[in-house]
Amino acid sequence: MVFTDRADAGRRLAAALRHVKAEQPVVLGLPRGGVPVASQVARALGAPLDVIVVRKLGVPHHRELAFGAIGEGGVRVINEDVVRRARLDRDVIEPIATAEEAKLDQQARRFREGRPRLPLEGRTAVVVDDGIATGATASAACQVVRAQGAARVVLAVPVAPPEAADRVHAGADDLVCVSSPIGFSSVGEWYEDFSQTSDEEVVSLLEEATDTAASGDPAAGRPTSGGPARSTEVEVDAGGIPLDGDLTLPEGARAIVMFAHGSGSSRHSPRNRQVAAALNEEGLGTLLFDLLTPDEESDRANVFDIAALSRRLADATHWLRGRRSLPIGYFGASTGAAAALRAAASADTDVAAVVSRGGRPDLAGDALSDVRAPTLLIVGGADSTVLDLNRRAQAQLRCENGLEVIPGATHLFEEPGALEDVAELARSWFTSHLLTPAG
Repeated sequence: MVFTDRADAGRRLAAALRHVKAEQPVVLGLPRGGVPVASQVARALGAPLDVIVVRKLGVPHHRELAFGAIGEGGVRVINEDVVRRARLDRDVIEPIATAEEAKLDQQARRFREGRPRLPLEGRTAVVVDDGIATGATASAACQVVRAQGAARVVLAVPVAPPEAADRVHAGADDLVCVSSPIGFSSVGEWYEDFSQTSDEEVVSLLEEATDTAASGDPAAGRPTSGGPARSTEVEVDAGGIPLDGDLTLPEGARAIVMFAHGSGSSRHSPRNRQVAAALNEEGLGTLLFDLLTPDEESDRANVFDIAALSRRLADATHWLRGRRSLPIGYFGASTGAAAALRAAASADTDVAAVVSRGGRPDLAGDALSDVRAPTLLIVGGADSTVLDLNRRAQAQLRCENGLEVIPGATHLFEEPGALEDVAELARSWFTSHLLTPAG
């Protein structure tokens, strides 16, 4: 995988880090090249952005071998094993550390321009660079961040050699990497534009992030329709059958999207939850619930009983409508999409919009021609069999409809950026068809 530039790499890396958003992390970019990447990550996660300024402490006459590292706030991380093997005593260590501290202070002042360092105590820190070659600097940064009080350290990079995890394991709790190509020789070869990042660009990106935080917009300039989301565990009454669910309602929500998961999945599906989070940011409520009880799920025949699942979804819709008088949409995945379309074909559900992700709309059968809700089918370009089934199903729809193909994506949309594209398409479709101007 080749990235266009650091901004492109940052957007793809952000998609791989969506699961960290709930931890309310602090994003730290390694200057200089890591900061443009980190800026995109912080924007997508709605997280504060800062730099992590570190200086490696090199053994005299063998400077590439580090015996430690220093960071802001007087933090020192010393590798006692290297100190012992290199026979370094305090008289040698102190002058090196003092000289590097002066350089570190100068760098920090240049990048921060008077802004205080963000506190890390008890927080999840996401350390971002534009790639890993040897891993020495990234590993040192992670160790410094830990010493500054971070409770969890995630190292995130767009590209690294396959053996990178072993190199940075000591400093990070987790490594998130978009691409680990075989035959890796340098970071720059995986970018079309790997031009040097200037100090001025670093300062500008940090200023922009500070201004965004001051404006109170955690989504980095993207307007949102609702206030803070409130999530509640609920027991959905689906025709007398109690089903576990999670109902999330942003303040002032004016519509709710019900999720119908596919076979082998549940309301805890990380893919559906990522889409739901994007909808919540837009002010849409979401209900993720299990269509089957645990005992029912043990019988695989129930998982593929589309008629029964659609009735269950319709019953749950009536339950929700009795508690919230809001427009309702369906988001269905895999076999859940067939259940959503079949339920939407029922006149008494009064569903306002449907989105299918990697769905099997063909399993809805003759009900497809009775669907009146505007319907969007999203399919991965590499999911050839399902794509063909969706094209055939689309031909049977008589409602407003669309088919969006995400290039290169497979059935589960696991490719970098693919699920983010799904979320954006769903957000746009639902806001267009569920939300009406407030009167």
